[in-house]
Amino acid sequence: MQKVILFYFLFINLLAFLIYGYDKFIASKTKARRISERELHTFSIIGGFLGATLAMAIFHHKISKSSFLIKHIIILFLWIAGILCYFTQVDELNFLG
Repeated sequence: MQKVILFYFLFINLLAFLIYGYDKFIASKTKARRISERELHTFSIIGGFLGATLAMAIFHHKISKSSFLIKHIIILFLWIAGILCYFTQVDELNFLG
């Protein structure tokens, strides 16, 4: 089960990274329909918070919009708290073993 969870997080973070990059490309190069902020946040909420954060840093995407950034930081802290709670309460020190 742990390997399925690991695969999911790898997949969703890669997907979030690509979607943020695609949205930045659309924003800078074309007049096509953009990806909504709600959809971008959804990828962070469902586990793509690391890929989204990395894409924001690399592509400089959405980092100057404070309302978006605040929501993203809240999502990031909630995930960090959840992960810390999981590893401390469940005592899953051998997660990949």
